[in-house]
Amino acid sequence: MEEKDDWRLAGQEKYLKGVTLVHRRYRQYKDNPNWDHDHCAFCWVEFCLEGCAGSIQEGYATQDDYHWICPQCFQDFKDRFQWRVIEAEDHTEQVNEDDGE
Repeated sequence: MEEKDDWRLAGQEKYLKGVTLVHRRYRQYKDNPNWDHDHCAFCWVEFCLEGCAGSIQEGYATQDDYHWICPQCFQDFKDRFQWRVIEAEDHTEQVNEDDGE
C-alpha cells in the first residue's frame, strides 16, 4: 500500500507520471543487448529472463522497455501516477491466462 512518505518514492514522477505502460513478460532492452536484467523503478526487485534466482519475469514496462515496474508497485502507485496500460501484442493470451481471465 502506497503512503505519502513511502521509501520507494524517489522522484519517479519526473519520468513515469502519466505514461503508457505495457503489461508483458520481461525482455531485454533492445538498445543494449548486454543488458541482461532490469530492476523495478520503485522497489528494485529484479526482472530477468527465466533462470535467474529470485527474479520475476513479468510486469509493466514503458513502451521503450527502459523502465520496469513490478506488479506490487504497479498496484500501489497506479492511481498516483495515472498510468494507462496496454497489453503486449505478443503476450496478451499468456497474461490473461495467468490472471485467471
